[in-house]
Amino acid sequence: MANTLSNMLPLGTKAPEFRLKDTNSSHFYTFSDIKGEKGTLIMFICNHCPFVLHVIEEIVRIANDYTVQGIGMAAISSNDAFKYPQDAPERMTEFAFENDIDFPYLFDESQLTAKAYDAACTPDFYLFDSQDRLVYRGQLDDSRPGNNIPVSGSDLRNAIDGVLYNRNIPQNQKPSMGCGIKWK
Repeated sequence: MANTLSNMLPLGTKAPEFRLKDTNSSHFYTFSDIKGEKGTLIMFICNHCPFVLHVIEEIVRIANDYTVQGIGMAAISSNDAFKYPQDAPERMTEFAFENDIDFPYLFDESQLTAKAYDAACTPDFYLFDSQDRLVYRGQLDDSRPGNNIPVSGSDLRNAIDGVLYNRNIPQNQKPSMGCGIKWK
């Protein structure tokens, strides 16, 4: 299990646009389609990473808690599906069904979207405000597989609350940690 940290895209960065196929619906989505009225969360995940498996239930809870409050969400898998067939689109569909993911789970076959976001690991989280400016990139919380800290989503939830309630979001943010993206 590799411990790769987020690259920490500069705060204030305008959300990179994309057009990717949703493995749940077979529709194509752009950032503009995903965008929420109050903010947008883009997550880079995959099906097999132990770090993602450790937090997937909390990711789904966060989606359930915040999409109804005006936060748009999508997850993106950018792993090389040829070398890692467990991350192929049909397996993404199964993973979404098994984990009750009802937000778009997009496949970034070209890996251009991951490069545009400077994504490095799974999970990797990017929260944009209503003006599509990056206000948070970092960890879900301090929990990691095997460290016995309960999964709470506290860091990401605090950032989303900051967007929703116009609170100050600290500039000092901890990077996410997970498996490195499987580049071609």
